[in-house]
Amino acid sequence: MKVAIVHYWLVGMRGGEKVLEAFLDLYPDAVIITHVYDPDKVSEKVRQHEIRETFIGRLPGARKHYQKYLPFMPLALELMDMQEFDLILSSESGPAKGIIPRPDATHISYCHSPMRYIWDHYHVYRAQAGRLARFAMPFMAHKLRIWDVTTAARVDRFVANSSFIRQRINKYYRRDAEVIFPPVETGEFQISDQVGDHYLLAGEMVSYKRADLAIDAFNRSGRKLVVVGDGEMKEALERKSGANISFLGRVPFADLKKQFASCRALIFPGEEDFGIVPVEVMASGRPVIAYGRGGALDTVTEGVSGLLFHEQSVEALNAAIDRFENTPSLVGSPQDIRALAQGFDTSVFKGKISQLIAKTLADA
Repeated sequence: MKVAIVHYWLVGMRGGEKVLEAFLDLYPDAVIITHVYDPDKVSEKVRQHEIRETFIGRLPGARKHYQKYLPFMPLALELMDMQEFDLILSSESGPAKGIIPRPDATHISYCHSPMRYIWDHYHVYRAQAGRLARFAMPFMAHKLRIWDVTTAARVDRFVANSSFIRQRINKYYRRDAEVIFPPVETGEFQISDQVGDHYLLAGEMVSYKRADLAIDAFNRSGRKLVVVGDGEMKEALERKSGANISFLGRVPFADLKKQFASCRALIFPGEEDFGIVPVEVMASGRPVIAYGRGGALDTVTEGVSGLLFHEQSVEALNAAIDRFENTPSLVGSPQDIRALAQGFDTSVFKGKISQLIAKTLADA
């Protein structure tokens, strides 16, 4: 059986690329198809496979400015010759599922999210875009939505990475999806007996992750907060932060694991598709205080691994932290928290996705 894995772009190693690596473990002879490939930004496991770029990868500056070529990606996918492949796994967040398979081929799409910048986050992205992009986006997004919906008919089976994404798939594509949580290497994280008096905020400093909400809440309360990560909002957030808030920027993985294991709790104020960082913190035995929407509803179990707040406001977040500090029984022991996180381990993902692929092939 000849297998192709279609991944939107290969310019870094984040959650989507961890799914790709798990697929490669299952199908070590698979061919990877992607729009843009930067070998310096991906793992050795990815580099050792045959990788075919669409014509997007040959356009000027594509490795850095690939998102500017988004309007051409549907055409680029449809120009790829897929006739040799019996099984196609598309890893969908940017355009990936729109290839044209053989009539007798099986196409399974693992969806991290329908393209949020043309669907429910469209107005947020447009408001932050430059003048030219703001003018062009209504025309571009209209065409992309039509293409995105029609290409859903080319998929034999959808898999969603969370219940929240299953809901998005149903709303925009009118297709059902099975939920299989993305892989997390829980074995890389350990419980520590050295827990500090600070909270942790970790991730990319972009608007939808709502780091600003956490900064405002901790400015008001005076509690200690350590911020790990970088992004377009980092400098502005640093300028308005009090002395109780420390910014570490990007840190080596070994240091990041220490931060996960030593914080009182992770603060997770945004609405995420899934959210791997909360699971990694839970695998370190620490609880999570999260906004109660999106992927956090699948990962944070109140009474065991943390608690949820239900309004993105300073008052609601600080009230949740007050509850956490005043009622220790709201969360379980570090061992209980870690045990819950192990249900998201890479081995669990591989087992479930293998069963789903086998059943889909048998049905076909």
